[in-house]
Amino acid sequence: MKSFLAMLLASTLAVGTPAAAQQAPAPTPAPFPAAKPKLIVAISVDQFAADLFQQYRNRFTGGFARLLSGGVFPSGYQSHAATETCPGHSTILTGFRPAHTGIIANNWIDQRVGRPDKIVYCSEDENVPGSSHDSYTVSDKHLKVPTLGERMKDADPRTRVVSVAGKDRAAVMMGGHKVDELWWWDGKTYVSYAGRAVPPVVQRTRDAVAALLAKPQEALPLPGWCKPLDRPIAVGNQVIGQGRFQRAAGDLKAFRASPASDAAVFAMAAGLVQDMKLGQGPQTDIISIGASATDYIGHSLGTQGTEMCIQMNELDQTLDGFFAVLDQTGVDYEVVLTADHGAHDMTERQIERAMPMETHVDPQWQAKTVGAAIGQAMGLKGPVLLGSDGDIYVDADLPAATRARVLAEAKRRYLAMPQVAAAFTRAEIAAQAWPTSPPETWTLLERARSSYDPERSGDLLVLLKPRVTTIEKAAPGYVETHGSPWDYDRRVPILFWRRGMTGFEQPLSVETVDIAPTLAATIGLPVSGLDGRCLDLDSGPADTCQR
Repeated sequence: MKSFLAMLLASTLAVGTPAAAQQAPAPTPAPFPAAKPKLIVAISVDQFAADLFQQYRNRFTGGFARLLSGGVFPSGYQSHAATETCPGHSTILTGFRPAHTGIIANNWIDQRVGRPDKIVYCSEDENVPGSSHDSYTVSDKHLKVPTLGERMKDADPRTRVVSVAGKDRAAVMMGGHKVDELWWWDGKTYVSYAGRAVPPVVQRTRDAVAALLAKPQEALPLPGWCKPLDRPIAVGNQVIGQGRFQRAAGDLKAFRASPASDAAVFAMAAGLVQDMKLGQGPQTDIISIGASATDYIGHSLGTQGTEMCIQMNELDQTLDGFFAVLDQTGVDYEVVLTADHGAHDMTERQIERAMPMETHVDPQWQAKTVGAAIGQAMGLKGPVLLGSDGDIYVDADLPAATRARVLAEAKRRYLAMPQVAAAFTRAEIAAQAWPTSPPETWTLLERARSSYDPERSGDLLVLLKPRVTTIEKAAPGYVETHGSPWDYDRRVPILFWRRGMTGFEQPLSVETVDIAPTLAATIGLPVSGLDGRCLDLDSGPADTCQR
């Protein structure tokens, strides 16, 4: 079967063909690391857990195989407790943890005067009239720190910064505040900020995807090595493991949760590289790419079925085709690939596979329920507690003394719940020293500290015990999730590759905040004051970090 990327590239690229790209001679850059790369390519695979990478790494033959010949860090960490999409993406190209990026969650509650109980989405401009966390104007205003692309543009205004993704929060948090092109899938097509001109390559991508969606999609073939996973499973009132990405014409949600959506993002990225001639000027350019399908597939179909196996195979081939297009340009490019967070499989399949302690959370843990009980006991009206999934806010309209009593009672009640591992007040988190040891050794309080912002974080953070999912009841499109402080959600791979570098593997832990200072060192851009550190990518006597 012709790959989705090949089909889309045939319509998206202005010149050249996928076949020509595959046959193009490899460029010959200066010996690594003597010369600066001309193009940085930063890829985030949403929900690409280190466990998932480890499971399939010996099956990869395409783009991942190329990356595995470079610098391999299989134990990267999104080291904070808030292992969600927006916080994770905010760390990758800033070098800062969420406590400093300000992106403490996908959503938080703003209780400032004049904005009571407002749920704020991380990539939202809530000052736009009528804006809400699920119907919003996309903005970069909540990201408090610059990205690598911004720093590069400040050092050399000729630098082009491009960001494309399957989610707005991925594109925004990796692109930052000074982008030349920024595009994301809005559920119907690829869009950007209001008023931006649509480049021809973006329109070609839109048209190619529309043509693809106009036709039904047959079930994708199952690679032989995926067949041991071929076992449907009942989850709630649905059976998962039968469709293999079969979809009706026009089914946008099914497209989003399929390998084809990643292929479309990479096709658009390839077209932008080609049309903008990225990496072909005197400066170094940067493009960030957010591949979101793995996350949508994981949430709706789990991580351990045939669907994820097919996705890993397809993504491997998509990366291969994308790199082939970059090879065709002759540009000396440097790649880093990582993830915004991890995940683990749905509760029902985990139980079948020797994990009987897996369980759904008791609905009684929700802030609304706990707050109602506290309000009744104390004779208080109103919601008393706000928030969800463990980020708890005490109603700001209550008197200070009453708020203190409510907070103490909320902590007491949560700690009495058998599924709760810890409950930390904002005072306890703020008093915690900044962690300095390897991330796998951090206490829960240190993990919480790394994603705590006094302006945005709640009054109480409740953390569930390992293998308790925040999903109360599985539903279509939502059978598995992430967001815990445990390592299955924190650990992600970090892979660096550049033609000419000597490959190596470092099994010890590093952090995603180490990516930005490492890339900065390879292009000779001084940075300081970051949470991350430079990783030496040169296995010889030279030191990447001292250049």
